Amino acid sequence: YDRRARQCIDVDECRALPGVCRGDMHCVNQNGGYLCMPRSMYDQQYRLETPSLPEPFYPESPGGYSDTFPAAPPRSVEPSYPRVRGTAHCILGYALADDGSCNDIDECETNSHHCNPTQVCINTLGGYTCSCTEGYWLIGAQCHDIDECRYGYCQQLCANVPGSYSCSCSPGFILNPDARTCQDVNECEEEPCSHRCFNTYGSFMCNCDEGFELAADGTSCIDLDECSFSDFLCQHRCVNAPGSFTCICPPGYYVYEDGRSCEDINECDTGNNTCTTAQVCFNFQGGYTCLNPLQCHPPYIEVSDNQCMCSAEVPACRDRPFTILYRHMDLSSGRSVPVDIFQMQATTRYPGAFYIFQIKSGNEGREFYMRQTSNVSATLVLARPIKGPREVVLDLEMVTVNHVINFRGSSIIRLTIFVSEHPF
Repeated sequence: YDRRARQCIDVDECRALPGVCRGDMHCVNQNGGYLCMPRSMYDQQYRLETPSLPEPFYPESPGGYSDTFPAAPPRSVEPSYPRVRGTAHCILGYALADDGSCNDIDECETNSHHCNPTQVCINTLGGYTCSCTEGYWLIGAQCHDIDECRYGYCQQLCANVPGSYSCSCSPGFILNPDARTCQDVNECEEEPCSHRCFNTYGSFMCNCDEGFELAADGTSCIDLDECSFSDFLCQHRCVNAPGSFTCICPPGYYVYEDGRSCEDINECDTGNNTCTTAQVCFNFQGGYTCLNPLQCHPPYIEVSDNQCMCSAEVPACRDRPFTILYRHMDLSSGRSVPVDIFQMQATTRYPGAFYIFQIKSGNEGREFYMRQTSNVSATLVLARPIKGPREVVLDLEMVTVNHVINFRGSSIIRLTIFVSEHPF
């Protein structure tokens, strides 16, 4: 490009590229290119002779004189291009055949082309073209590899190779038939998981059934020991099982509807006991006992199935409690304290009398005390936790004092407490 003239000018390759034509070929510059032609087809010493022209004749002028002009000297013109000898009848790029016709010269087959080693020769009618193979492009006079990876030819992974490229996919994908795009692999079809498999984009995820947890390998499921999570999962004892757990209750209990709590079996109601017909079945938490018929020791006499009385008219009864009433109750082991567990009150009131309530016997461990709640009543309080299995017999005394008639007497409630082995 000529900046001064502001136009494009032809590059003379024949001068700029020495030895551009091989062997007996001669370089001929053309606008925008050049040709290599056999030297035998051209005569560079040829001179074009201009034929002599006849002298011009002019008629005599009216004035009686004639104008005579000397003939111009013959000119010799030097051509600016090679001249094909008269023996050639074919144009450039063709060769004369035996039958007189002109056949195209295949410069690519005869290796008479001048393509760069990185280029490919393509024969054309009367010539040839230098081009690049697929995967290359022409820069200057050289063929350079096209880096297809820079232009997003592949959906995922791309590896450029000379003249081509190779697409591949990330783990979890396979290459589509178009060799460029990738599609997700459904790994779950190969059943890689021990329990359940969920396919995800480019991968998969294993899940375990209830009661199992995923192992470190991400595919296997191992049993989950629910019993190790908490000591309070079961009320009594937890037994682990594959994928689950079972709560077990001690003898005398059954597993409640929630599957975890323990409920007492009332052997007296179910009839699953060993009491005789003469005995009374008494149920307590986790067991039962058979109560023998009441036996009142002299000087006491039986006045009901649970009460013995000593008459004041009998001299031996003067220093003894007037009545002994037998009661039974159950108590859970380790029950929280303090807690009211039994109430006692006077059934007969006398004018001018007042009452004193106290524990007469059986409280050697100081687990209980009496709290008077009114003039005629009191409550037995559990003050310290008590552990079972244990049977505690307390004599709860109500002392009646009447100063008006100068009377003092007492009554006893003999309370038997069956403390269970378990806190439920």
